[in-house]
Amino acid sequence: MAVGRFQVMAVLQAARAHILGLEMSTAKSWGLNRAIFYAAAKRGFKGAKPYKRSRSEVKETPVADTPEAFHLGSEMAFKASTDEGPMFFMMGGKVQTEEEFERQIATRFAGTFDQAWSDAIEYVQGFDKSTLLSQSGFFNQVYKPRRDELATKWSQLVKE
Repeated sequence: MAVGRFQVMAVLQAARAHILGLEMSTAKSWGLNRAIFYAAAKRGFKGAKPYKRSRSEVKETPVADTPEAFHLGSEMAFKASTDEGPMFFMMGGKVQTEEEFERQIATRFAGTFDQAWSDAIEYVQGFDKSTLLSQSGFFNQVYKPRRDELATKWSQLVKE
């Protein structure tokens, strides 16, 4: 199976979250959650618009954690209710766990995920913190310019 834009988004978002300080299991949950979010946004949301934080809120508190939601820069994801262990995110009543990331994302790489992860970390580290904290900055400057190139590159890894 080829690596597509969905997997590229999930890996880059997870790398972004990890670079911004989230532990690996939580970063993978964030990555899968955001990939699902963007796929849903592409099809069109039914209901309310997503919550947006102002630039001043992001500057004052780049990472904000409340009982119901977690803000990474200008993006927000709903937290799954867990009493202990790592923080996971949810969308549509489904929890995006590290195991779900492995099942839906890492398995597409057919044993080459570690190489793709290294590529993603190296690439995302090349951007400043303000770009990584911005939803539109991340999408337009990090993800969009290289999404197809990375999908092709990572698909080639799988074929080798």
